[in-house]
Amino acid sequence: MVERRPQGTEQTEAVVAAPVGLPRQTGSSPDSPGGRAAVPAGRPPGATRPPAAPQSNGAAARPRPVAPPVGTDLGTHEVTNQVPSLAGFDPTACDPALVDAVRREGAGDALAYLRELGRIVGSAAAREDARLANENSPVLRTHDRYGHRIDEVEFHPSWHRLMEISVGWGLHAAPWQAEPGSGAHVARAAGFYLMGQLEQGHCCPISMTYASVPALRHDPDLAARFEPGLMSRRYQPGLARPDTKAGLLAGMSMTEKQGGSDVRSGTTVATPIGSSSDGTYQLIGHKWFTSAPMNDLFLTLAQAPAGLTCFVLPRVLPDGTRNPIRLQRLKDKLGNRSNASAEIEYDGATGWRLGEEGRGVATIIEMVSMTRLDCVLGSASTIRAALTEAAHHVAHRSAFGTRLADAPLMQAVVADLALESEAATSLALRLAGAADRGERDLLRLALPASKYLVCKRAPAVVAEALECLGGNGYVEESGLPRLYREAPLNSIWEGSGNVTALDVLRAVTREPDSVEAVLAEIDAAAGSDTWFDRAVRELRTELRAREERRARRLAEMLALCLQGSLLLRHAPVEVSSAFVSSRFLPDGPWRTAGTLPAEAHSRALLERISPAS
Repeated sequence: MVERRPQGTEQTEAVVAAPVGLPRQTGSSPDSPGGRAAVPAGRPPGATRPPAAPQSNGAAARPRPVAPPVGTDLGTHEVTNQVPSLAGFDPTACDPALVDAVRREGAGDALAYLRELGRIVGSAAAREDARLANENSPVLRTHDRYGHRIDEVEFHPSWHRLMEISVGWGLHAAPWQAEPGSGAHVARAAGFYLMGQLEQGHCCPISMTYASVPALRHDPDLAARFEPGLMSRRYQPGLARPDTKAGLLAGMSMTEKQGGSDVRSGTTVATPIGSSSDGTYQLIGHKWFTSAPMNDLFLTLAQAPAGLTCFVLPRVLPDGTRNPIRLQRLKDKLGNRSNASAEIEYDGATGWRLGEEGRGVATIIEMVSMTRLDCVLGSASTIRAALTEAAHHVAHRSAFGTRLADAPLMQAVVADLALESEAATSLALRLAGAADRGERDLLRLALPASKYLVCKRAPAVVAEALECLGGNGYVEESGLPRLYREAPLNSIWEGSGNVTALDVLRAVTREPDSVEAVLAEIDAAAGSDTWFDRAVRELRTELRAREERRARRLAEMLALCLQGSLLLRHAPVEVSSAFVSSRFLPDGPWRTAGTLPAEAHSRALLERISPAS
């Protein structure tokens, strides 16, 4: 794979740390893009424009002044009341909800590693990589200079450095090596949440690789072939035979033009090759949305003789030739610009059957469940990233003679965003704990309900956080526009709002054990608050109704009651009381941010989540 380096950039040292809870990984793979290579810094520090040319009338040109440091006199005005850079902050130090949830869900031993990762996430070098990876979108190369079909995507070097960090920390698949209940999935979830605050696009291949392992285990032979590479903490980009690479990444490819989320309507055809017991098929067809197309192998769905079936397709075949998976074009997406999402065609591609013929959805559903967990984590991290930017800004900016963080109305706004973040983070880590301990009944219902609500709330929270910066928040340099474009994504991927809400209704109707498991979790806070108890009674009524037209209401109520139960049991009283009084009143859970009741401890809520100055 070719690295693209913008002209006029220089390289500085980047930081890659040890994986969460695992020994430090030293060195990089032979094909790693620059190893521990550096961050393109753009214009060298202190660079200025060339001096103005002499005027044609012979008068001496007015010398162009060198840009002075911030806070000094520019000649025309003095620069004051500007917010200092957030670079260098520690995202774990201002996120007690994360730290408490990691301990509570059984991964307290990983906190030291998470703090180390947090320092990388907050570093100037990593933040610059996040910016550059999104400002330099991937480029599709269908052919080489000689006209040979290559179907490759070029990524900016900053993308590779972000990938190297996440893979090096084991956020892609390392937890599957640990014993169930060890807390490994919780530690991984916390690390994924931290890296998501830094940059969301690269988290897509990390998430798909994580989710591929339980699906691959439907076939012990395929799992034995690919799991060692998938669990490796070495990042090696580029196309090569999987058995020759130091590390592998996986993806999935399900939707087609005519069907979208209705994957059963797929028209891609899989025909057995050789003996029926061999498990090798030839695939002809297309997929409409395949993200991270440079990953090494993909789980896909196709119509086999016995019906819709799951297959594993490598980009490079065992003989070293490239599997005819044709990249037609890359999507021009609203956000997630660092990550490539392709339209592809299978032109007689070779795939291996995973699971039984006709059981494709049942086989791949475990992968979908794990990526849905990461959708919740990703939206929680987006909410937290926006909150951090807003809290940092109001702590250092003044208006009308008052520091914004001391203005009662601004306190109420940011405090409301802090409640949303704390509830999202607590719920996401609770789901990770359930995955770690194998609480399948709870996850069956709680996971789609949580995805529905947390992912729906992200755009509204980011919009309010952006507004806390005023016009500055609407400018690309602030970083908030990138978060705003990213915010709707997780609500769409792995089932948009209606699809997810209908899955909630399906679980309620068909799987009563999942309802009992969720209600037991909610009822653990019974009697703690009268408004909460009233909401739970309304939820039980809604659970009995089971009407399709009310599926969104049901999903929202389930997730909101789960959040309320967690905060009532585990959060400080200023958090739980403000959350309950603002989310469980009879006239509805939300208005706009900053409409907290008068008794809410807004200042305490703001101080709890603000980055250190």
